Amino acid sequence: MSVWQLVAVGLVILLGLLGVLVPGVPGQAIVWAAVLWWALTDMTPVAWGVLIGATALLLLNQALKPLLPPRRPRETGAPRKTLMLGGIGAIVGFFVVPVIGAIPGYVGTIYGAERLRLGSHGAGWASARSVMRATGYSVLVELFACLVVAGAWLGAVIWG
Repeated sequence: MSVWQLVAVGLVILLGLLGVLVPGVPGQAIVWAAVLWWALTDMTPVAWGVLIGATALLLLNQALKPLLPPRRPRETGAPRKTLMLGGIGAIVGFFVVPVIGAIPGYVGTIYGAERLRLGSHGAGWASARSVMRATGYSVLVELFACLVVAGAWLGAVIWG
């Protein structure tokens, strides 16, 4: 696979990660399709292993989705920008502190954005808790699954 194709696959994966944050966009399907594209083009055992792992993880995530609270972003009172910033913070955190950095990146960025918007620690923390209850957990679980797939793809490209 050429470098330009790898860059294109990486951009599609990034688009899928951002799609998880936007309601109505099938972010998981976009990430999976990008990995499928890479595996069908690369045709190595590592590529097929990543595709099988990604398929299993994303299907498990779909099976667990009904157990999580539904997304109700309007009930929080927080602007949509807060959730987008939280998602970007999770993506950055995932790669700064591999894998586990996504969770503090997501929650910390939501808290920071709400604290700046509302002006105090107490109000920011209360709003962050409200956002996590209304939308945060379901978004975080879906985003984390997609980030694990993206990390596996990146690891396979670099070291595989």
